[in-house]
Amino acid sequence: MNKKYFTTDKLFLSSCIVAILIFSGCSQKKVTTVPEKISILKSELLDKIKGGWAGQVIGCTYGGPTEFQWNGTMIDDHVPIPWDDTRMVWYYENSPGLYDDVYMDLTFVDVFEKHGLDAPDSLHALAFAHAEYPLWHANQAARYNILNGIMPPASGHWKNNPHADDIDFQIEADFAGLMSPGMANSAAAICDRIGRIMNYGDGLYGGIYVAAMYSLAFVHNDIEFIVEEALKTIPAESQFYQCIADVIKWYRNNPDDWKSAWFEVQKKWTHDKGCPDGVFVPFNIDAKINAAYIVIGLLYGKGDYGATIDISTRCGYDSDCNPANAAGILGTMIGYDNIPDYWMQGMDKVEDMNFKYTEMSLNKVYDIGFRHAVEMIKRNGGSENGDSFTIQYQTPQTVPLEIGFEGIYPTQRKSINRRLTAQTNEVSLDITGCGFALTGYAAATGDRKDEVLEADIYIDDKFTETIKMPTSSLIRKHEVTWNYDLPEGKHTIQVKVKHIPENYFIHVRDVIMYSEKDPEKQIHF
Repeated sequence: MNKKYFTTDKLFLSSCIVAILIFSGCSQKKVTTVPEKISILKSELLDKIKGGWAGQVIGCTYGGPTEFQWNGTMIDDHVPIPWDDTRMVWYYENSPGLYDDVYMDLTFVDVFEKHGLDAPDSLHALAFAHAEYPLWHANQAARYNILNGIMPPASGHWKNNPHADDIDFQIEADFAGLMSPGMANSAAAICDRIGRIMNYGDGLYGGIYVAAMYSLAFVHNDIEFIVEEALKTIPAESQFYQCIADVIKWYRNNPDDWKSAWFEVQKKWTHDKGCPDGVFVPFNIDAKINAAYIVIGLLYGKGDYGATIDISTRCGYDSDCNPANAAGILGTMIGYDNIPDYWMQGMDKVEDMNFKYTEMSLNKVYDIGFRHAVEMIKRNGGSENGDSFTIQYQTPQTVPLEIGFEGIYPTQRKSINRRLTAQTNEVSLDITGCGFALTGYAAATGDRKDEVLEADIYIDDKFTETIKMPTSSLIRKHEVTWNYDLPEGKHTIQVKVKHIPENYFIHVRDVIMYSEKDPEKQIHF
């Protein structure tokens, strides 16, 4: 081949590059030049902060009646989802737990407000662990860990928290982006501190990605750019990145049919590896697939507020949290004053109402959030100039790679369905593999005071730990026990009663077995 085509014929080389870009689909990417410093009016900053917080409430309320009612299937167009000016106030008064997306955020906002933006991580962890609200999944496992002396980051690590890849921090990371306008790396740094209370790996990345989208939404008005630019914070080697990158690719290939993207996500990314409640069952609270539904709503909604919320809801699974994130991000981009009147119905009835378990309302957090954002702007090279602020823009940087549940694969879910009592004092089971998670709970027959039940765990006749199982739902242990560090092979697991009073029991439900061998690579048809 004549080398001059690659050294002297610049026109030919340029033509080749253009052809390659067009062929690869890269020509569809938008190139956005961002100035190093960005000016924003004080009124606009406040308007966007309000749009982000109000958007969460709108999205959460709209999706509320559908949450985990459609698992592994979309909510078809013929299914009505009601909306009117009574919806928000009804949930505030009758089902306030719906807004865990918001009052969880407010725990950390409150710590910053009381102790300053340098408040140590331990204060956030303790405030979270001792709060009066109920928790689930990674949050509840982390609360148990903290109350039993396992502090962050260990409280969220997958060896200590079987829910480490779950959605928990993803739904409560909005505050980090809302206090970091145009500063995605500052938002990621906040997430890296607080997100490790309850998550690790892909679960942590979900919160970082959501916070980065919020941060970018302050200074960009192109939702496609925001979705893609925020992904730069996430390591490309992670499954979280690959899942969201797939959604972006499928959107480019077919930008007018969100259901086609939903089907592709369902085919490739719906399996759950860690969460004991989601392995080998239709339920899925994994961060990456629910983040995919946020992104499907944002991309296919094309900036239309109602379409964004509706699509993100109709994707299913955690269909209140996902539209809450999507509506909050878009609400930040367009601002509170530009949220359509239809979706603002009833907002005036709840903005002065404190969220349950807090002393904070939307109107209060608008003000607090604005002050925190101003302090963050000034801390990170920005300045105040009369009626505006200058923001030192941060180009997103990739956080370090970490992988939860690395090198292990679920192989079998088996029902045990046994009760440990004062009389039936042992449950024994055999497993094959390198690890397991044993699901279950502690409870009492009848209306009795809360107790902490105890049992000893033996693996292959060797004592490994004494577990404490509170009957109180608020401080419960989410699983009976787990271990992901066994040598590959056959093992016997024994749970032996140490302290279970009369009329109390530990219900051992299912065992999920793990192997070093990927079963997908072992299947032969």
